[in-house]
Amino acid sequence: MAEDGLEWRERQRHAVRAHAEADARQRAAEQAEATELVSRFAAEATRRGLRTDRLTAASYNGRSRYRTRLAGWYIDQARARAVDTDGRFYLLTVPASLRSRLLGARPTPSAPPLVVGRGGRDGESLPLAALLSLRLEAGDDWR
Repeated sequence: MAEDGLEWRERQRHAVRAHAEADARQRAAEQAEATELVSRFAAEATRRGLRTDRLTAASYNGRSRYRTRLAGWYIDQARARAVDTDGRFYLLTVPASLRSRLLGARPTPSAPPLVVGRGGRDGESLPLAALLSLRLEAGDDWR
């Protein structure tokens, strides 16, 4: 009887491990696809001559905006997501700090999601490809 319990636990551990590995492979594939989409967007925006903006970052509480050294394109109306001229994706939120106020914020590139807004509280999500396409179509009139 104890042997059956040990076998069952081992099978469960193996199943959990296999599921986690499959999930990690799927996330990596999605991340690679999203990174490629962002890279192609930056190349196409540059080719079309879309005007770049000096990107700013918002504090987590939303009360402050900080300068950054980044140039690129905001891809959402809230100016919370952007792509820089090198084709890197940024979530433009940072901790509030006096240092950021004085010297500017330094957001780090993030792994782009394949679906923007997935799991958000408002329930609105949009495929990254569609969001980037909308941004390209809007050109310099987007704001």
